[in-house]
Amino acid sequence: MTPRERLTPKEIQIAILVWEGLTNREIGRIVGTSEQVIKNHLRSTFDKLGVWSRLELAMYVASHGGKDWPEADGAPAAYPQAVGAD
Repeated sequence: MTPRERLTPKEIQIAILVWEGLTNREIGRIVGTSEQVIKNHLRSTFDKLGVWSRLELAMYVASHGGKDWPEADGAPAAYPQAVGAD
């Protein structure tokens, strides 16, 4: 199982939004939750991917396909339009 396969769909969505440069507060507004819940998701994501910071997470996402990260790793997209919630 790859590190990406351990992430929940919500963690993938949040990781992509971090890669796009959004703050925890902005991400919380997009996904409809609090800033603290976003921090909790990020801690879990950091542990699962073996990264230590938002910068490392953004670099991980960028090196694995950026916005197309789930498909680029050969996995189906958990959120086909994860970014830019309409």
